[in-house]
Amino acid sequence: MALRTAGSVLVVLLLSVAATTATQCGQKIQVMVFPTNAVWGQKVTVTCNTTCTLTDNPTYIWYKNGQRLSSSSKSTLSATSYHSDIYSCAVKGFEDLLSPAVCVFGHYCFNVTYTHQSICALKGSTVELPCTYRHPNSHNVLEANWYIQEKRDEVLKVLNLDPEHADRAEYLKTHPKYLVIQEKDCTLKITDLRKRDSAEYKFRFKTQHTEWGYSFPGTTLTVTGLQVKVTPATEKGNLTLTCSTTCTLTENPKPTYIWYKNGQHLTNSKTLDNSLILDPVSSEDAGRYSCAVKGHNNLYTPEETLTVICKYL
Repeated sequence: MALRTAGSVLVVLLLSVAATTATQCGQKIQVMVFPTNAVWGQKVTVTCNTTCTLTDNPTYIWYKNGQRLSSSSKSTLSATSYHSDIYSCAVKGFEDLLSPAVCVFGHYCFNVTYTHQSICALKGSTVELPCTYRHPNSHNVLEANWYIQEKRDEVLKVLNLDPEHADRAEYLKTHPKYLVIQEKDCTLKITDLRKRDSAEYKFRFKTQHTEWGYSFPGTTLTVTGLQVKVTPATEKGNLTLTCSTTCTLTENPKPTYIWYKNGQHLTNSKTLDNSLILDPVSSEDAGRYSCAVKGHNNLYTPEETLTVICKYL
């Protein structure tokens, strides 16, 4: 028994050290280009530089224009300084700890930026996934699409070809913000959210010279419903009903909750945060209860029936 306990403690400690080291390496990893003053079309060396090493011979992962490169696993690679190319790297085993992306030449390269890495929204509501993308002014966009990936390592589907989203997903387009580098809005809007909409969403575009891949993380959307939970009455006769979600709402992290009894809005009841407190509970409190988030009053929960049985001694 003692040996098992000691072994368990040792494993926990080792995992803790590995996680800490990985986080530190992710924070310190960066892409460096040499020479720094390269001219257009010149051959350059791109290096994935980190101040810490997880193994004696780490394997590096490279991304070019958002697409993972399968041809190189070394810490350096050769490239040609063109406006459109942007590189990022990571250490194998810690792919989520990406380095900041770096343009090989100047500042006018391809890029896609997602405002949120993750978004939580209510079932039945409308959500926007903010996004911008850019490319040199000399490039013309031939294709631009959003993709959906429901599970990791699953094949991505073109969103506007998916029957589930055909009438509910809208790609919001705006005019360029700048002249030298075209920066455009690629925000995605989805209405009437459903639980099946929970997935990772990625934007991809293509020009006559190159294309932006979808190996980089996009925005992960989690669609949550509301649920009423009843806490049994205490010895003092108090009973609590709690309105909860499975994730913190991105649009409204600290929402105001609205309560209904038998379909009628409760206005003079005792509430605390996301809870309705019946103090003391009585036979008059029996009924069907539901809740909603203020601002989405029509998106209420299924009703929870409360039965109060009074026993007289």
